[in-house]
Amino acid sequence: MVLKTAGADSLAPKPKPLAVAPSAPLSVLVAEDNRVNQRLITRLLERGGHRITMTSNGREVVARYSEERFDLILMDVQMPEVDGLQATAQIRALEAATGGNTPIIALTAHAMIGDREKFLAAGLDAYLPKPIDPSALQAAVAAATNGAVRDAASRAEIQDP
Repeated sequence: MVLKTAGADSLAPKPKPLAVAPSAPLSVLVAEDNRVNQRLITRLLERGGHRITMTSNGREVVARYSEERFDLILMDVQMPEVDGLQATAQIRALEAATGGNTPIIALTAHAMIGDREKFLAAGLDAYLPKPIDPSALQAAVAAATNGAVRDAASRAEIQDP
């Protein structure tokens, strides 16, 4: 027989609060050629109420960006036809003509020393390594609502030593 003593519930672990406050729903353009990653990103973003437009190569992402306004772009670095760095350069060139500046976050398996600097120099605002960490993605998306993408994403990135 097990007796329950008063105050035993206070020893039970309490649920952890969310690390990042939920963000307002965004219009997110996703450039990802891997079907599994497409489904994962879609599910994670839909949980936050975000509207997702999925593309599978850099040429498509530039075309969609030219047609529609997005609050955030998640850009796979390695894609067929036009890679993520080339697509980012094209988007930044379009923005130079219009004065816009959409946050672009690279999604990449490249998480080596120097990659962060390479991506930032190419016009990306931040990067998140694959496999995608849901809490890091949540933090980056939340940051996009207040213009602090580089700050939030850099806390989730693999830091160069």
